[in-house]
Amino acid sequence: MSIDGYVADERGNFDWAAPDDEVHRFVNDLARPVGTYLLGRRMYETLLYWENPPDLDAEPPVIHDFAAIWRAASKVVYSTTLDKVESARTRIERSFDPAAVSRMKQEGDLTVGGPHLAAEAIRAGLVDDFQLIVVPVVVGGPTGASAPRPGAGGRAALPGRCGTPALPHARKCQGSAEVTAGVAGEEGFEPSTF
Repeated sequence: MSIDGYVADERGNFDWAAPDDEVHRFVNDLARPVGTYLLGRRMYETLLYWENPPDLDAEPPVIHDFAAIWRAASKVVYSTTLDKVESARTRIERSFDPAAVSRMKQEGDLTVGGPHLAAEAIRAGLVDDFQLIVVPVVVGGPTGASAPRPGAGGRAALPGRCGTPALPHARKCQGSAEVTAGVAGEEGFEPSTF
């Protein structure tokens, strides 16, 4: 997520968030215990790459690791438009059912991928833990993970003192920060501090 709370820029791109090997290893470690991914259609279509990455043999071990993690997990795709899935261990659900997700939580670790689906899970009280990886870039929309759109936007790198642009932990950064996030919904912005 960008420092201003977005997961995609105004064109829908998120190339500004490409992780280096250190961040990718950290994400792999977060994903490793997950038994089931709950995904919106667009997030599923993005992550589908990992089912069979091209030229995987030429990639570094961290990429091999994530591909194996992805393939081993079950996936539930919430979509009213997707006709079929193209990955193993995957099923489609036409609507988000909080009671069904609550039952799945009893069976093992879940993760929610996609800002709109995450907002539904948060509103339903199903999210127990937030794991935010913040990239020191100002993006300005259109899809916010935790902040209302601040107007005309654009993309600007922030000067930082971190050794890695998307560093998921503070040990290499100077200073401190409080992360305030929330869900932009019909009622407006509802902040929550983590």
